[in-house]
Amino acid sequence: MSASTVLLSSGQLIKQGAEAAIYLAPSLLPEPTIYWPPSSSSKSESPKEPQEGVILKHRFAKTYRHPTLNASLTSTRLTFEARALNRAAKAGVVVPKVLWVDDKGGVIGMEKVEGWSVREVLGGGADGEVEVVEDEPEEEVEGGPGQAKEVEELDDEEEQNEGMVALRKLGVSQEHLMRSIGTALARLHKTTIIHGDLTTSNIMVRLTPNGTEPYEIVIIDFGLSSTAQFAESYAVDLYVLERAFASTHPKSGKLHAKVLEAYEEELGEKKWKPIGLKLKDGKQLL
Repeated sequence: MSASTVLLSSGQLIKQGAEAAIYLAPSLLPEPTIYWPPSSSSKSESPKEPQEGVILKHRFAKTYRHPTLNASLTSTRLTFEARALNRAAKAGVVVPKVLWVDDKGGVIGMEKVEGWSVREVLGGGADGEVEVVEDEPEEEVEGGPGQAKEVEELDDEEEQNEGMVALRKLGVSQEHLMRSIGTALARLHKTTIIHGDLTTSNIMVRLTPNGTEPYEIVIIDFGLSSTAQFAESYAVDLYVLERAFASTHPKSGKLHAKVLEAYEEELGEKKWKPIGLKLKDGKQLL
């Protein structure tokens, strides 16, 4: 039995996707049985460090593929995902830390990100505990990138959102949050990495009590990431996010505009211009 098998068996399935299953495991290491310095008290009273848990992403085998081909594709995809995460982190993009990679077993272990998805913060609701998701956004919105709806005030239900309430207590507005998202995405694209599945569920907000800023944007799930050289690829990334905003948060048109505004400022006019022109093509991108 491989180490990855043991880890997965100890984890709790929290999301089932078309390409991978996501588990929450208590730790990458077994519970210690020996403590130092030794305690005079019984074993049951030995001090224990709280375990925050780790995320395990398992790219399971596809039965319709030849085993050799499946193993090769899984290893390549998993290795690229881990490298993309590390490359993004080195560039100052906040992403989950990679803790474990088993390319043969198809498992990557990452830190558990405590916080809320942008989907939750904007009142779109939390993802289900066990949710079947597609690798591509399902719905398509009418109109091109410039035809966003005007933002309206959040209704009573949205105002009770835990994440938004926490941010408001820290003096953080939705506009500030959107600009932070745009800046983070521009920094990611500067590395030539495109995310491949930019939805509001894959962008998280984590509070940073001891940081210079009250919160940080964490981009997760690089399973469909790749590198790109052409403006169209980056525009597709942004258009997928626009569709996610329109389908899940229909009142957030102006907020999404703030994302693009900050993205342009961080990226620079020269690099933004060809991307912006492609983004105007809207549906023709996909």
